[in-house]
Amino acid sequence: MKKVLFASVIFALLMTSCGKDKKAETKPAAEPVVEQAAKEVKSDAAVAQDQVAMGEKLFTSKTCTSCHAIDTKLVGPSIKDIVKKYEETNSNIVSFLKEKSPAIVDTDPGQVAIMKANLDGFVKDLTGDELQAIAAYMRSKK
Repeated sequence: MKKVLFASVIFALLMTSCGKDKKAETKPAAEPVVEQAAKEVKSDAAVAQDQVAMGEKLFTSKTCTSCHAIDTKLVGPSIKDIVKKYEETNSNIVSFLKEKSPAIVDTDPGQVAIMKANLDGFVKDLTGDELQAIAAYMRSKK
């Protein structure tokens, strides 16, 4: 009788401890699709914000600011004028920075020569992602 009682207690302990493990292993319910989409949008916005910040840093460190201000013409056209012209003509700033398309904002031969020298000196070593970041920064100032 003692053996049966002992076996019953052991069996009961095993059953209750196994039940607790199964509850702990239960996976939480999946997030609703709307919440997942909202998180993805936030992460896209965060990525865009990071890209603009990197573009601003590059724009400054590559001395673009010595020729281009946000609102006013310095040596070269303002950032706002550049972005406006590229949007109006459906052109690609990165293509210009890679010297794969001609200047479309200031086409004066003297200005073009200055731009070419600066592109050769300051921009040619940048990656495609870095050039995209500069373009994103410029577009953020329109």
